[in-house]
Amino acid sequence: MRLLSRLFALGLLLAPVTALAQSSDPAWLDDLADQLAREKQCEASVWINIREGELAGRKTFEARVRCTDGRYFDGARTEPENEFTIAACEIQSC
Repeated sequence: MRLLSRLFALGLLLAPVTALAQSSDPAWLDDLADQLAREKQCEASVWINIREGELAGRKTFEARVRCTDGRYFDGARTEPENEFTIAACEIQSC
């Protein structure tokens, strides 16, 4: 009985943490993921270099994404634009 009550208590403690973890990405990443799916048939797998900033008083959003098929894309948007500029990442050598 003690084990059951401990497991129940642990479940109650972990539930709020799980809910917080599910909403940790900025909402604009959902917009970028939707646009990538529509335009590039890319299912976002991993987000890299997520940046939010400001340029001349306007908000900027940038991120690199790895698709489930291994391709990489850069997406950038400056408000008030609604659409992201998307470019394929090419292999670079130094």
